[in-house]
Amino acid sequence: MEAGRVTSFIAFLFIAAAVLYSIRVAKTRMPSIRKIAGLDAIEEAVGRATETGKPLFYTTGTADITGSYGANIFAGLEILGHTSRIVARNNADMIVGISLPNVYPLALQMVEQGYLYAGKREYFKPDSIQFLSSTQFAYASGCMGFIQREQAAATLMMGHFMAEAILLAEASAQVGAISIAGMTSMAQLPFLIAACDYTLIGDELLVAGAYLAQDPVKMGSIAGQDWAKLLGFILIAVGSVMVTAGSAWLKDLLSL
Repeated sequence: MEAGRVTSFIAFLFIAAAVLYSIRVAKTRMPSIRKIAGLDAIEEAVGRATETGKPLFYTTGTADITGSYGANIFAGLEILGHTSRIVARNNADMIVGISLPNVYPLALQMVEQGYLYAGKREYFKPDSIQFLSSTQFAYASGCMGFIQREQAAATLMMGHFMAEAILLAEASAQVGAISIAGMTSMAQLPFLIAACDYTLIGDELLVAGAYLAQDPVKMGSIAGQDWAKLLGFILIAVGSVMVTAGSAWLKDLLSL
């Protein structure tokens, strides 16, 4: 039998039980999530766009929804829906730059739903969601063009970015825009942290939908996963101490 299969199955049962229990508890008592400054700053960014009469620019990056960074794109789309509701409520303008054809209809729907939710469907402009290019730097050039020409009041980059990340952040800085970014790639995060006003790091992006919606099921799911992470940290710490002390008992147990 392959090593670790029993442990993996037990871990699966524990995580499932923790998530289901946390969801049940969340329906009566919502778990708390620490404040995430980048998400709270979305209101500020839209407010800046409203006051200046300049548009807010939003993009989800270059990853595909079917790839390994698909979760980032879905998180970015969920934040897009929330942002569009605030934009509609404040009668502000927003431009959305998309790099992949199969992300475009999802972005279009999220923005339209945001306007519907705000009760301002008649103000929805489909042309404000633009497919730019599937080629990395052609897409980056298109985004930079929008930011520079329109003198964007704020730039939101939520999803997955590669070398174009610092280009977009620098273009935003040149026009004095509030820049908020979020991604999980450790290769590009240092650049965004240095160049942007607010940055969502790793899991902060992935929990954004639950944080903004305050949905009991989503919040409970996050709480359950946190319990599973806590157990993992405890096992790693105890196992490290035991192995250092010359005992491989826990290591052998987890290899079952």
